[in-house]
Amino acid sequence: MKCIVGIGGMTNGGKTTLTNSLQKALPNCCVIHQDDFFKPQDQIPVGDDGFKQWDVLESLDMEAMLGTVKAWVKKPQKFARAHGVTLQPHDPGTHILLIEGFLLYSYKPLLDLYSRRYFLTVPYEECKRRRSKRNYTVPDPPGLFDGHVWPMYQKYKQEMERDGVEVVCLDGMKSREELFHQVLEDVQNTLLNSF
Repeated sequence: MKCIVGIGGMTNGGKTTLTNSLQKALPNCCVIHQDDFFKPQDQIPVGDDGFKQWDVLESLDMEAMLGTVKAWVKKPQKFARAHGVTLQPHDPGTHILLIEGFLLYSYKPLLDLYSRRYFLTVPYEECKRRRSKRNYTVPDPPGLFDGHVWPMYQKYKQEMERDGVEVVCLDGMKSREELFHQVLEDVQNTLLNSF
């Protein structure tokens, strides 16, 4: 039994925190982070808004990401071992892949692969506050959040809604524990109903 779970949503919405908690709790669970597929900085163009276009789908090598997902689908045991995941002998037939990222549901070739899709959101002010407290390898220039990050989030969210992409919306303002238990229970039910 293979299960691919998307943990998507806005920047600083709690995706990585939730993903890391789920990985520890689920059997034979691997993770793919969309942030690992950013193109090199010199390949990220500057847009009409005057900012490097990090928050657009074109800034990511989505073909490479899709290839990585397909490698897991083809041989989840081999993928797990290659990524340091200890396989559970009491649950050898279940394999779970968590895919975490901010533009998971905008790349059509990935859409049909998900067993479950989650989408974390927090209000504008909270998102801006959290983002301002993060240390990025490439620091945010002044005005980036309002001038690029937030508008791009709204654009992709509207496209997702327009395209009718079904997601389970999660309130990123809930406690980490509450979100973790909500998604864990849902994923476990998905697995139970698949057998």
